[in-house]
Amino acid sequence: MSDSGSEEIDEEQEEYLGSYVGERNDRNERHGQGKATLPNGDTYEGFYENGKRSGTGVYRFKNGARYMGEYANNKKHGQGVFIYPDGSKYEGNWAEDQRCGFGKYYYINGDYYEGEWQDHIRQGRGTYFYAATGSKYVGLWNNGKWEGHGELIHANHKYAGKFKDNKPEGRGKYIFDIGCEQHGRYVSVLLDKDDNEDEDDPSANLVPKWEAGAVTALHVKTPEEEEEERLLEEAARFKAQLEAEAIAKAAEEEHSRQEEERLAAEAEAAAELEEAAAAAEEDRMGDDPAEMNEAGGDTGRFEEGDGEGVADDTDETAPQADGEE
Repeated sequence: MSDSGSEEIDEEQEEYLGSYVGERNDRNERHGQGKATLPNGDTYEGFYENGKRSGTGVYRFKNGARYMGEYANNKKHGQGVFIYPDGSKYEGNWAEDQRCGFGKYYYINGDYYEGEWQDHIRQGRGTYFYAATGSKYVGLWNNGKWEGHGELIHANHKYAGKFKDNKPEGRGKYIFDIGCEQHGRYVSVLLDKDDNEDEDDPSANLVPKWEAGAVTALHVKTPEEEEEERLLEEAARFKAQLEAEAIAKAAEEEHSRQEEERLAAEAEAAAELEEAAAAAEEDRMGDDPAEMNEAGGDTGRFEEGDGEGVADDTDETAPQADGEE
């Protein structure tokens, strides 16, 4: 999968020459509801908070891609739908601009994956459906690949066992619709010398080989076994949910911390400017005795003019979006 270019850049980072129509706060930052048009033709329409996309909004890329959902601190965060230029689509949870939590990805060939994500990658428990064959894998994923316990389900049979690196590994069993099952195990064997060998990656030369065992009548799970399996699956889902919530909470806390630091820095800078202006005025009054006499000798009274500047719109950039391979 490739999401190169789909990350949206903070709006303050680069010079912006587009337009914005909407609400602002007393610091002239984008705040509230508004619409921005970027120089390259992309548009964002939705909510801002202190100059950054925050809340619900719709971002439309000029290449046809679009995101509809929640933002926080200029990043996709919360529930949202991203439609890629090639027509593939992801709908589900986001954290810090990454697919994270539960979501469903629809591929242009008709395949789909529904399950857990972390850092843009399939991670945890999920189901991948293959449209061409009608087969599906249901089980655990690690770093985008089958790893851990799972089931590879076909039209009239399925394999249940352990997987690693998208291959069956170790003990498992084939379960047939005719009412029997075959136990055995998968072992890794080297390719024959005449086969295409990969000298750079020796592990690619290993292929799984099924060592068949006994064929027995189909084992029907007892209610206790079914309940145990259900509880294990529920525990795995709950763990993944807690991890996703922890990531989201950490991101929100970091955003709050950065906002507090920004406000504190602004207040400190304003106080320093005010002190500098007062000191300069005192020096000026001290250097001009005539002006001091006109002022009645009171060097502590002066008036400051009101100056209201207009902030340049340098807070929007044009993100790119690529499709998922």
